[in-house]
Amino acid sequence: MSDVNSRENTSALFREAMSRLGAAVTVLTTDGPAGKHGMTASAVCSVTDSPPTLLVCVNTTNRSHDLFVKNGTLCVNVLSGAHRDLSGHFARPSDHDRFATGDWTQGVTGAPVLQDAAVAFDCQITDQKSVGTHSVFFCEVQHIAIGQPQAEGLIWFGRDFHHLRAAC
Repeated sequence: MSDVNSRENTSALFREAMSRLGAAVTVLTTDGPAGKHGMTASAVCSVTDSPPTLLVCVNTTNRSHDLFVKNGTLCVNVLSGAHRDLSGHFARPSDHDRFATGDWTQGVTGAPVLQDAAVAFDCQITDQKSVGTHSVFFCEVQHIAIGQPQAEGLIWFGRDFHHLRAAC
């Protein structure tokens, strides 16, 4: 087993270790005065259910970052196994129309909501902390849209997508 034994080795070792922590694949979306945009992310987790709040981490160099900050909203669209291609579509760095793929509506905050997402958490960003290269957004859930039961979830693990079968 590897240990963190030098400062220069720490970042690479940490990234390798984190590749072994499976996470749900999501598309984060926003719309408002700064414009409409979205990105693929897996750094999302629950904070509390009172009030319902999520923690979302976004690299400050990602072009979506400033749009989330300026709009003050985001929707966490949790993807199912059928959304693998959509995930890649939102991960591309080009200026293509990300919303040309998928069936989108507008959430209560104005953020785009994927109609067939496993679940969509439409949120107001209530706090932001800077930690190294990322901003940690605390997102208070304004509306939850639970999709139809999915045959599979989509997980990012070992630097690749994996389908997670629902319990029978």
